[in-house]
Amino acid sequence: MTHLDFSVVDVFAERYAASPQLTARLRITEGTDEVVHAIALRCQVRIEPQRRAYTADEESGLLDMFGSRERWFDTLKPFLWMQCTAMVQGFTGVTEVDLAMPCTYDFEVTWSKYLHALRDDTIPVVFLFSGTVFTRGSSGFGVEQVPWDRESRYQIPVSVWRDMVDHYFPNTGWLRLSRETLDSLAYYKSVRGLTSYEAVVESLLGTEATR
Repeated sequence: MTHLDFSVVDVFAERYAASPQLTARLRITEGTDEVVHAIALRCQVRIEPQRRAYTADEESGLLDMFGSRERWFDTLKPFLWMQCTAMVQGFTGVTEVDLAMPCTYDFEVTWSKYLHALRDDTIPVVFLFSGTVFTRGSSGFGVEQVPWDRESRYQIPVSVWRDMVDHYFPNTGWLRLSRETLDSLAYYKSVRGLTSYEAVVESLLGTEATR
């Protein structure tokens, strides 16, 4: 039987992916000198918001998710960020592999709202590993499961997340609207001769007069 341990050694913004993506560099250690032919690795990444402090500015951005600060003892609980996979090539002893972490900037998604509210410091996350291990066996190969308790905690700098967002969405954000609302905004834009939807929103918010 193999004995596998997983650790996250780095998380960085992937600048040349087809869509927004962070990449986690994993170090996998096998402690019995067993030859590992491959691992079909699965990973659940969860955010643990209770593992950091928050400024007053951050608190206002978290109100919609966790309520006021006096309720955080009950509401500040871990939640799922993403599920991702990787195919680990054969190794003996120690290897490192990159785990792709595809991201979105949709403010309707819980974790996206959370990350947008953070100003600095780190994002406390835990990587929970599972999957299938292929080894040498008596019939040519053996199959084992990654133990359910394999995990690794990591503090991702908020600056890494912001660098990724700024690279793929420079100075912009996204809001999901119903088709009826989009039709109404298009009509508003047309009858008032506005040149962009940003101008439409500014007009509706009354910000044009304050500039």
